[in-house]
Amino acid sequence: MKISILTPCRNASATIAHTIESVLAQDHADFEHLILDGASTDGTLGMVARFGDPRIRVASAPDRGMYDALNAGLRRYRGEAVGVLNADDAYHDRTALSRIADALRHADIVHGDLDFVADHGRKRVVRRWRAPAEAAGGFRSGWMPAHPTFYVRRAVAEAVGPFDLSLETAADYDYMLRAVELHDFRIARVRGVLVDMMTGGASTASLAAHLRHNLEALMARRRWLGSGRVDRALVAKPLRKVGQFFARGEETG
Repeated sequence: MKISILTPCRNASATIAHTIESVLAQDHADFEHLILDGASTDGTLGMVARFGDPRIRVASAPDRGMYDALNAGLRRYRGEAVGVLNADDAYHDRTALSRIADALRHADIVHGDLDFVADHGRKRVVRRWRAPAEAAGGFRSGWMPAHPTFYVRRAVAEAVGPFDLSLETAADYDYMLRAVELHDFRIARVRGVLVDMMTGGASTASLAAHLRHNLEALMARRRWLGSGRVDRALVAKPLRKVGQFFARGEETG
């Protein structure tokens, strides 16, 4: 199974080498790595070019941000399945992609565990995202998978459509909600950690960003699930994330 990995970036020269190295180290060799560059000016493209691997494809043009770049990737990818690995994240080990591919042989959507790390040198874990297996309806109770571990078959991507650019920090949440809740796709959880994610993402960089993300997530639930002005997930979703700071392998996603 050929898997397409979408990496949106802009001025990511300080971190993108870790991302690409983790991709090229995978024991599942049937992949394409699509670098979606937003017209970087810091040498990101030169760093990517040094790897010289034909499985790396680069598209560079001004964009409206990460989700706009991902939409460009959804129009360009060639694999049987697709997922996202951000330019400051890395696969946890060399088996991550093969575990994803194995799960996708029996499912349409897969997801797994994620560790938040302070850096990719020491790999000091500061938070653990453990999303348990959940059937449709989980988004109503505050459940959500970690987007960097979320891989879908082409039929899913075509059914779900593009990321909603009106959502600044929760377009990934909205995308996953539509994939899981609005269709009858088979979903599987991949055992073990798949991705090491650097702390400081757009939805968690500040209290204001965190609040905006949760309000946008509520907007998505109101639109697609008919939730009220306040719903259970508005409280449960942040509370689940508090538990991630104390997790030691148990499922707390």
